[in-house]
Amino acid sequence: MTRTRFAFVVLMTAVLTAPGGLQAHAQTNEQPPYEDDLMRLSEVLGAIHYLRALCGASDGTMWRDRMNALLEVEADEPARRHKLVDRFNRSYRSFASVYRECTPSARTSAERYMTEGQALADEIATRYSR
Repeated sequence: MTRTRFAFVVLMTAVLTAPGGLQAHAQTNEQPPYEDDLMRLSEVLGAIHYLRALCGASDGTMWRDRMNALLEVEADEPARRHKLVDRFNRSYRSFASVYRECTPSARTSAERYMTEGQALADEIATRYSR
């Protein structure tokens, strides 16, 4: 496991398991302050899921599983769940339309998205979990 991927997994775990943290906003009708970051994180997870599988990574469904964990914590309303899933799927399909085989560019994109995902997860966990 690369250092970046390991850090991202650790940060995602922190985001998803913060006691009384992110879930608190899901109980109100107002949009949480981290909504834009969460939507972007959904897109990033979709891209990573496609690109890592395309390039034969051994992490299998880990990125989709992380998205499912995110949905469990954040998507108690059907409309919100739909938005998050749509972002994940749109990103996945977008990369599927561009990359049909693993190329150096696909590998670079996957690494960049993992770095971005790490930054997003860090930002969300640092600023919004309690």
